[in-house]
Amino acid sequence: MNLITLSWKNLTSKPWMTLLSVVLFALGVGLISLLFLLEHQLQEKFEKNLAGIDLVVGAKGSPLQLILSSMYHIDAPTGNISLKEAKPFLNPKHPLIAKAVPLSMGDSYRAYRIIGTTHDFVDLYEAEIASGKIWEQNFEVTIGHGVALDLGLKIGDKFSSSHGLMDDDDFAHDDAESFVVVGILEPSGSVIDQLILCTPQSFWLVHDHEEEAPAGEHDHDSHAEGAHPTSSIPHPASLLKEDPNKQITALLLKFKGKSYQALNMQRNINENTEMQAATPAIEITRLFNLMDAGEQALRILAMVIIFVSGLSVFISLYSSLRDRRYELALMRVSGATPAQLFLLIIMEGLILAIVGWTVGMVLSHGGMQIFAGVMKTSYRYAFSGLQFLPREWYLLFGALAIGFVAAVIPAIQASRTDISETLAEGK
Repeated sequence: MNLITLSWKNLTSKPWMTLLSVVLFALGVGLISLLFLLEHQLQEKFEKNLAGIDLVVGAKGSPLQLILSSMYHIDAPTGNISLKEAKPFLNPKHPLIAKAVPLSMGDSYRAYRIIGTTHDFVDLYEAEIASGKIWEQNFEVTIGHGVALDLGLKIGDKFSSSHGLMDDDDFAHDDAESFVVVGILEPSGSVIDQLILCTPQSFWLVHDHEEEAPAGEHDHDSHAEGAHPTSSIPHPASLLKEDPNKQITALLLKFKGKSYQALNMQRNINENTEMQAATPAIEITRLFNLMDAGEQALRILAMVIIFVSGLSVFISLYSSLRDRRYELALMRVSGATPAQLFLLIIMEGLILAIVGWTVGMVLSHGGMQIFAGVMKTSYRYAFSGLQFLPREWYLLFGALAIGFVAAVIPAIQASRTDISETLAEGK
């Protein structure tokens, strides 16, 4: 019988002590692994969705809320801004702005957000058409891969939008013209996968229709298919010709260069207009800083649990030596060397560490997969528990180190077993 088999039999002979050590190891390792997965995937999502955007302009309110709602689409918008205020930034001849992407938000279909915007929005995320075409006319929509997959939408399907961001039939725009799917995007791994894209004018037509029609008396012919009284060219310049009293929700700006004037634009907007400007990189850094305190607390908790698990291994092995002294003495008589007895106990500590790490990995990745389903339902972001990070191997090495250290003193004691004295005492 080799040392590994013998070590395993020794551990399983005291299942409750072994189980306690494994559970503690698994909880500590699993919690740290889960934090690694969350941190990595959140950072990956946030960085990918930055899309090179330098500044976001919208209504006054929380700058972080403005960023989350306009770029990550996981919060409610801060409000609307008038087209009159936004037009200077939409001017294609603006000396500082290379690209200005308007966003009209506030409606949805089955909780998937409908975004009134221009083709430049697709270019920001380098998205490609998988089937159909990009939207051109009002009430045409191009949908993200995730939307098509989850809702089963295909080219030619029609649907009515709902006011708000929740899936609530009571707020459906049943009397407005239906949207028609004309294109589906390739999966990009960015937020655009979870969005429904149309022209900004489509938003206005839906809501203008509600305002113009008296309660209970809707003119269904006024917005019949093909009757699109407002310009539908999905280009920023088209909005310059629109009624300045119309409203959009936000602007995503990319600068031509990092000049002093460009860097000073945020302060000028905040101080001299009724609008608010926020820098995505700054606000996301603030968000991570806010999250960092809680994350550090959980990491400390995980380290405490792992320390306790190491202590549990030590106590388990050390206390078992008293019951196994006779057994160890017989092994010496049978030809086992002190080094082999030392390795036997060390092996038991390492086996506990490996089993604890394995169970911890199963718990963390299984928990992440469950969490991914909740996140998908709540925020439409795709997370995965099937991703394995290289740094999770460091957790294995750390667990092995703790198992080794916890077993060293009992192993030394085992290697120094006095054969004659122990056999004289008997069992």
